[in-house]
Amino acid sequence: MRYVVFIFSLILLSCKSSDVANNIIDRPIIFNEERKQLSLDYLKERYGLEKSIPEITPKMIVLHWTAIPDLEGSFRAFNPVRLPGAREDIQKAGALNVSAHFLVDRDGTIYRLMPETIMARHVIGLNHAAIGIENVGGTKETPLTKAQLQANIDLVNYLNKKYPIEFLLGHYEYPQFQGHSLWLEKDDAYRTQKTDPGKEFMQKLREETKSLKFKPVPKNKLK
Repeated sequence: MRYVVFIFSLILLSCKSSDVANNIIDRPIIFNEERKQLSLDYLKERYGLEKSIPEITPKMIVLHWTAIPDLEGSFRAFNPVRLPGAREDIQKAGALNVSAHFLVDRDGTIYRLMPETIMARHVIGLNHAAIGIENVGGTKETPLTKAQLQANIDLVNYLNKKYPIEFLLGHYEYPQFQGHSLWLEKDDAYRTQKTDPGKEFMQKLREETKSLKFKPVPKNKLK
């Protein structure tokens, strides 16, 4: 009986993944030759990785919020190739604009902004191995919604079936990877403090995806 229940669960998960794939809306950000070259420069200068194509092997999923209240404003933030002058906190690390692979609207609609195996700049030290999911909102007036949580659950399950995902983390947890084999950032002074997508959101997401048995986020061994 347990075996039957297990097989039935696998079938349901497979159907769910197919539904997610069919419901993802492709809305690509600009990815021209300039963005490709800036991505290659970022990989080389930040991580010491020399490539001809800015490809990644996804091993983790990093969750974010945009802190922008609407979809169009969030999309406009990621679409330009070059980082705007207002982002002084990360300008020194390169001209490549921030982006993510997916953008989840407040109603749960999932948009794919770029291919999952091309590098996006969304998390210090780990972009070479990380798929980024951005969620519209995250301000006091626009907290993340139940629909977004469910969309993230579905998307994590979908991506886990496609790639050898080892870790699931919130953006605020990225410093804990310092000293880990996946951490490649060469500049010890290049860090930012993050709170997205919130500890409560991550707790709920982890509870709903615990069957995937991701590795725990490592403890930072550096002082």
